[in-house]
Amino acid sequence: MSKNLKKRIYTSIVLLVLLLLLLMNNYLLGYFLIIFGVISMLEFSKMTVIIHKNKKLKQFLSNLLFIIYIFSFCSIFLVFSSYFNLKILIFLILITCIASDIGGFVCGKIFKGPKLTKISPNKTISGAIGSLIFSLVVLSIFIFYLTKNLDPYFLIIGLTTSIGCQLGDLFFSFMKRKSLLKDTGNFLPGHGGVLDRIDGILLGMPLGFLTLLFIY
Repeated sequence: MSKNLKKRIYTSIVLLVLLLLLLMNNYLLGYFLIIFGVISMLEFSKMTVIIHKNKKLKQFLSNLLFIIYIFSFCSIFLVFSSYFNLKILIFLILITCIASDIGGFVCGKIFKGPKLTKISPNKTISGAIGSLIFSLVVLSIFIFYLTKNLDPYFLIIGLTTSIGCQLGDLFFSFMKRKSLLKDTGNFLPGHGGVLDRIDGILLGMPLGFLTLLFIY
């Protein structure tokens, strides 16, 4: 096992424990969102400075749009988490995003195969399919555990969430490629920066939640 993979596993375990603590404590959730929100804005700004090197207006507008998005994302996440039922739904979609990421990583490493796109050379078709399958399976298991029932509409929510995650991941992969950066930062050992870890979540969660609201 490589040293980087060990770091990735250890960091993942810490993040999973943190996720459980955030589920139990809204004050901790608020502090966490502030810290990760600020770091992600700094990482995004680092990329835009490189991409729009001599275009200050584009830098400003790109950063402004991202700041508004992050602020809205974190604020809605925190407000909705004040209501127990909504908090459970939000964390279910968050776990689905995590499952999508794990599925893509595991299946991509095991099955390899044709590349998904030139935007991100590490992304494979097998990884994309693995993301969809892991999302569907994990969401179905949790829904069945909580309700003792399996509504087929939740499969649509799982698919939408995973597709959103993969699109978000590809978007930030494109930005890293444009800025010639391997990772957005080094805040999370084995994973890179905060944006490297939440890139898919930033799009997957809103799409998954909006799909949930539309269906129900």
